[in-house]
Parts: sequence; C-alpha cells; structure tokens
Amino acid sequence: MQAKKRYLTLLSAGTCLALLLYLGGVRLRAARHPPPGSRHGPRPGGAERPWPRFPDALRPFAPAERPGPEGGGRVSPRQRRDSSAGLYRGRRCRMESCFDFAQCRKNGFKVYVYPQQKGEKIAESYQNVLAAIEGSRFYTSDPGQACLFVLSLDTLDRDQLSPQYVHNLRSKVQSLHLWNNGRNHLIFNLYSGTWPDYTEDVGFDIGQAMLAKASISTENFRPNFDVSIPLFSKDHPRTGGEKGFLRFNTIPPLRKYMLVFKGKRYLTGIGSDTRNALYHVHNGEDVVLLTTCKHGKDWQKHKDSRCDRDNAEYEKYDYREMLHNATFCLVPRGRRLGSFRFLEALQAACVPVMLSNGWELPFSEVIDWNQAAIIGDERLLLQIPSTIRSIHQDKILALRQQTQFLWEAYFSSVEKIVLTTLEIIQDRIFKHISRNSLIWNKHPGGLFVLPQYSSYLGDFPYYYANLGLKPLSTFTAVIHAVTPLVSQSQPVLKLLVAVAKSQYCAQIIVLWNCDKPLPAKHRWPATSVPVIVIEGESKVMSSRFLPYDNIVTDAVLSLDEDTVLSTTEVDFAFTVWQSFPERIVGYPARSHFWDNTKERWGYTSKWTNDYSMVLTGAAIYHKYYHYLYTHYLPASLKSMVDQLANCEDILMNFLVSAVTKLPPIKVTQKKQYKETMMGQTSRASRWADPDHFAQRQSCMNTFASWFGYMPLIHSQMRLDPVLFKDQVSILRKKYRDIERL
Repeated sequence: MQAKKRYLTLLSAGTCLALLLYLGGVRLRAARHPPPGSRHGPRPGGAERPWPRFPDALRPFAPAERPGPEGGGRVSPRQRRDSSAGLYRGRRCRMESCFDFAQCRKNGFKVYVYPQQKGEKIAESYQNVLAAIEGSRFYTSDPGQACLFVLSLDTLDRDQLSPQYVHNLRSKVQSLHLWNNGRNHLIFNLYSGTWPDYTEDVGFDIGQAMLAKASISTENFRPNFDVSIPLFSKDHPRTGGEKGFLRFNTIPPLRKYMLVFKGKRYLTGIGSDTRNALYHVHNGEDVVLLTTCKHGKDWQKHKDSRCDRDNAEYEKYDYREMLHNATFCLVPRGRRLGSFRFLEALQAACVPVMLSNGWELPFSEVIDWNQAAIIGDERLLLQIPSTIRSIHQDKILALRQQTQFLWEAYFSSVEKIVLTTLEIIQDRIFKHISRNSLIWNKHPGGLFVLPQYSSYLGDFPYYYANLGLKPLSTFTAVIHAVTPLVSQSQPVLKLLVAVAKSQYCAQIIVLWNCDKPLPAKHRWPATSVPVIVIEGESKVMSSRFLPYDNIVTDAVLSLDEDTVLSTTEVDFAFTVWQSFPERIVGYPARSHFWDNTKERWGYTSKWTNDYSMVLTGAAIYHKYYHYLYTHYLPASLKSMVDQLANCEDILMNFLVSAVTKLPPIKVTQKKQYKETMMGQTSRASRWADPDHFAQRQSCMNTFASWFGYMPLIHSQMRLDPVLFKDQVSILRKKYRDIERL
C-alpha cells in the first residue's frame, strides 16, 4: 500500500515537471520571434504574447521632477508618491551637510525675510510669524548680512482643500534669486497633505531647507536640522498671550476629573482608530472621554450605532469647565499627529497625556517633556487610567508647575514660538556657547538667558540654588551724573562718600553724562575704594545700563546723582538683595494701574502700601540685566527713552518683571526720600518738568504694547531690619541708624 502511494507521488511530480518544461519552451520560442511592428522584427499571427518589457527598471529609484498638485485638482496615487519623494529628497540633510556656517560666523545670527510680492495673499497667522521675526533682534533687511532666510510666501497651510492654500508655489520658490536650492532657508508649516491620507508633503521641493513644522513624525523628522513646532490656531496671540491658569498650588493637586477629552471622532480614514476606541475607557465619573460624529457635511452617511449616544453625551459637558477641573488631559492624534488640545492642556495646567505614536513633540530637541507630560502608547489605551492613577501627588504637582513654565516661556504667543525656533537654530550654529538642558527647562527659560553673555551658569542670577552658590559679597555703585560739578557741597559728592563707606562696596563708577568736560581728578573726594569716572560717549539715558567691563561684581547699585542715602541704608539694601539676586531691590517705589475711563495704563507716585516698580535711582540688581537691557530690548524702545531722557527706570522694571514673573522688593520706607529739585537750566531738572509725568504715562503704554501684556506685578511686601521700630533698646538693633533718619 505504501509503495503504491510513493509511485503515485513520483508520477504526479514527473507530470508537473514535464508540463513546466513544455510551457517554458513555448515562452522561450515566442521570445525568439518578436511581434510584428516591434523593433525586433515581425511575429507570425497567432503566436503567444511576449514577456513584459521594462524599458527603465531603475526609474522609481531615480530622482525625478515632481509633477506636484499645483493646480489643486484631483491627485493620483502616483503624483502623491512622486510628491513625497521630492519632499524628502533631502531627508539626510543635517547642519553639517546642508547648511553654510560661513555667513553666520562672519556677521552673527541674522535673519532675512523676503519682501512680499505683489498680489500674494498671506494669512494672518503667517503675517504674525513674519512680524515676530522682523521685530526681533535677529532681523536684518540686508540679505548680504543674513545667515538665515525666511520666505514671504505663505507656507503655513499646504492642504489643497484649504482656502489659504497658495498655488504654484514650486515655481514661485524656484524663481527666487536667493533660493539656492533651499540652503540656509527656514520654512514654517502647520498643515500639510490633504484628505484622505494627510501626508507630510508640503507641495513643493524644499531642497536643503529646514522645516519648522507642526505634526511632524519621527520618521520624517531630521534631527538637529528640522524643528518641531506646536499646532496653533489662527486666534493664537501674536505677542504676550494669556498667562497659565494655575493661580496657586492646591495640595493635594487633584481636581474633579482625573482624565478628560472632548473632540471629534472620525468614522473613516486616518486617525480614526484611536478616537473610536476611547469609549472603552470612559466611565462618566472621573474619566470623561467624549467624542462626536457630528461634523462634516456627510457625517450621517457614515454614522455607526454609537453616534447618537455619543452625540447626546457630548452635549452634556462644557469643554472649558472640564479643562479647568481636570488633572490630566488626553491628547490623542487627529487627522494629523498634532492637535490643538496640546496647547490648551498646557495653558490650563492639565497634564497632557500624549496618545499619538510617532509624533516628534514640539521643541523636543531642547524640552524634556517627561517633566511636563505623560507619553502614552496608542496600542495600550486601556492601561492609561491605571497608569495615571499610580502617579504620586508630588509628581502631579511638579508636572503641573512645569506645564505653566513651558506655556509662558515658549508657547503662549506666536512670537515666543518663532523666537524659540530661531534660538534653537542659533544654538546649533554656535555650539560652543549653546544653552544646556537646565537653561531650557528651568525658569526663566532659554529666551531670557543669552549664552553670548556667559557660558557659565554661575554668572546668571537664576541658578545659584541649583549650583549651590551665592552671589559675590560686594557691589559696584554706578552713579549717573548729568550736572556740572561746581561746588564741594553738591549731593553727588555726599552720596559718593556715603556709598564708599559701605563694607560691601568694591568700587564706584561715575558715569559722566554731562555736557561739560570731566572735572579734574582732585575735585573728587578721597575714598577707601576706587572711583572710576567714565565719560558717556552718546550722553543718553540708556548708557547707564550698558554692560561696562569695569563692573566686576555681580551686584550693581544704581544711583541718581541727587539720591540721598546713608551708609547704613546701602548696607541693609545689599543684604536683602543677596537673598533675592534675581530681583530689583531698592527704595523709591512707584505703581501702575488700569485707567478705565481712558482705557490705558496709568502711572502713579503716590505713597501707598502697594507698588509694582522700584526706581533705579536707588536700587540694587544683578549686572546681567545691563546686558539684557542692551541686547534683548529692541532699538525702538531704547531710542524712545533716549529721546525723552526719561522712562529708562520704568523700562528696566518691565524687563526684570517679564523675566522673573515677580515684583521688585522695597526695603525700609524712608519718608524723607525725595528726588532733589534742581535748577530749571539743568538737565537733571526733569522731575520739575510738567511734561515729565505725562511722558511716563505714555511710556507705560508703549512698553506694555511691545511686551504684549503688562509684566509689572503688584506687591505689598516691604522688608525691614529685625526689631525695626520695636520698643527695645537701640543697642540690640543692627541697623539702628535707619530709625534715626
């Protein structure tokens, strides 16, 4: 029986082999006799069809000109493939291979924006992007000085179905005489691809240009070349932006809802799987995940059995109420990897739970998102609730605090998003002075810590605690002199002597901004500390805040020439500053208020228990603020100050409060403090000028407009010496002379 089976098996195998040989022979004979009309000669009628001929087998692998969907019509699959191939032709680009460093090292990091072409439409969002660049310290109008180039052609929305889509972009870009195949160019993009697959194709060949792109995947992201930016709405503010919603730290940091989401559910197409599965986790109590099918023109054609129930549940909850009362916010992918929910959660201090596999998170090159978000996996959706419930309350509070820092530092406005992008690129170019992770992920953030000032963290006033350091125990006094020295009894000489007697004074710098020549050396009183007289070159108000090399201490005691201070007051103020080195500490306080009748900010010098500014006529602050004032603030604000010979102290307060998010500190109030009224013929008579107060009102509103918000913060705290005014023996008090003033 077994032998019979083996015989049948061998017979079947032999028959199959013979049949294959016969058919192969027929094919080979047919190949030797080409069909008529072919270049190989005639073929007899009735002969078999030949093997298919591939004229160029390597064609799919060769770079070709992209046909591109420039006309906005229906796009074939082949066109999409070719389009993607064109987009990522430079996918191996890195800074070392596709960027020219020479111009940057020659002229510094300067950014040029192409002039707008006639008839070209630019959406408001892209106008905000360009305005942020043109208003920054990086901008140059000279392309010959530029290190980086940005198109004026709107590239933000490259969805062909969008009304903002710019047609024929490929030819328009190629016609730019500075394009140079995209080298040293930066392209901003929020939306790419279109229905149904939403690819990351921007619709034209970017060449060697860098992409600042939202919803970019890790697969297509070119590390240390592209920049991942957040998806922001057209209503996102250009400057300033709202503050985060975490007003105080609640302990325990738990809210009404543990996890929330409210958004669209896609019934078909890309991005539908994750949101369609959310109902498995929703419990209607502390995990509220709501979706609706009710969007789009033909949603009813595709509705499933859950749509009606989901739509009814969706309408029961207010999104804002959920957002502000949730501990965690789910951020699932939509049609694209990014979502508006991401920025909304950050602002609301609702810890984002990312559910978008493959998304290169915004500014991931510098931001450690593990300190502010939970990175989930779409494939492990059912484990999300148990995972977040296991997070300790201390960790939750830290995550929420970090969301607020990141929101206000990098995401609250279009300007901050654009400036963060540019700063990241600048750090790549000048690696030897680039910011480290601590700077980017700790207050005040990378935008306010300029590495050109120093590469050592201990030179900044924000990291003493992190490094276990303290500021130097001495200060440099800078006295701003604008009046000729005609008498030995002038206030400036008395002030100089009093300051020189301070045990903490290292040196005194007199900034001579007077029209008269410098006084002879013997006119200055003899002191135990060096007195350096510097003649101001431009004789302008802003020169008092220049980063002079002569300032060798961390602390600067800024003084007007007519200030009246005792040595004891100076010592006490400096002692207080050592505990608050990032703030302005001093004596003369002023305040701001909102004038409802005029709908503008007001300035007041009334003596009250409330203040928001400490004037730099008698104040101590870190010398880094001289550098920041000079190199961070725009020339327009400094020019305004110089033209008015006024408001420089207000501008410095704006700057320091914007950086620290804290008010200044006023020390023991001295009723006798007055700005000495000097002769009307003197340049120092600005306090007697009737226009002086009106100018300061105007300055307040101009400064607030540039910052995009009012950075000044009110305070009612005043620091006094221990036992100040207490009914005890004067001998028990360290700063006993202050009470006698």
